[in-house]
Amino acid sequence: MWQPYKKGYKDWLQLEKSLSDNSVEAYLRDIEKLTEYLIVQNSPKKINEISLKDLQLFIQWIGELGMTPTSQARIVSGIRSFFKYCLTEQLITSDPSILLETPKVKRALPDVLSFEEIENIINQIDLSKPDGGRNKAMLETMYSCGLRVSELINLKISCLYLDVGFIRVIGKGDKERLVPIGSDAIKYITIYKNNIRTNIVPKQGFEDILFLNKFGKSISRVMIFYIIKELVLKANIDKNISPHTFRHSFATHLVEGGANLRAVQEMLGHESITTTEIYTHLDREFLRTTLTQFHPAFKK
Repeated sequence: MWQPYKKGYKDWLQLEKSLSDNSVEAYLRDIEKLTEYLIVQNSPKKINEISLKDLQLFIQWIGELGMTPTSQARIVSGIRSFFKYCLTEQLITSDPSILLETPKVKRALPDVLSFEEIENIINQIDLSKPDGGRNKAMLETMYSCGLRVSELINLKISCLYLDVGFIRVIGKGDKERLVPIGSDAIKYITIYKNNIRTNIVPKQGFEDILFLNKFGKSISRVMIFYIIKELVLKANIDKNISPHTFRHSFATHLVEGGANLRAVQEMLGHESITTTEIYTHLDREFLRTTLTQFHPAFKK
């Protein structure tokens, strides 16, 4: 159904929009789902017969099938793109998707560790082992600077400005930012770099990578995950913790302490302030808990 239009749409995505093969396939799957729905409903329509109501019923249908709001929102984006193409190519005279609403995506608030819990986790590291010194330096840096896992494992020695208390971080889209680094992180990076890393021969291409595995290559994201999971278990902390929790906790503690949201945005490397604003919600929850605990009007 609609095969000529789909082929034209595919060419348009590749040539006009210069999208990757994976992105093109994802957009085509969205249209495939729409045509599948029309066939299931026994109402195969021509492309210029599709109405806003048809699209709304389709979104309702995929929602009833159990598709998450996030996935629904992505499909709406695909449908809009397709009908924009159809309008551009004059296959239709009006765009039925223009008023199609995107399902509201509820942003789940992640688990956050208190400063004491983070200290407890880091204190579980066995410093008598060579990888203990490395792991301590990594986790101190991750929390101190609010780094993404990818930023931590790709951190370069040439990006350390420890004498002035900063590191240069290469984030999403190869965008660089300068982030202050705490004294504990500086201390343990220095110990690791001068006393432990010197015993490892870096593989070609990894000479400038700060944190190395025993084979002289950068550490994998999975390995960071396992290191943290093991430490959380030893610390007897019953929360859903991942490496990203350290970044969430870094931001939350800043906001709780009254930090300027723009400054937090800059340190996290967020493109949009809206992304950073999730931490104001966490902060409100912190305020509510504080009131419940200490304000007489909130006490039962």
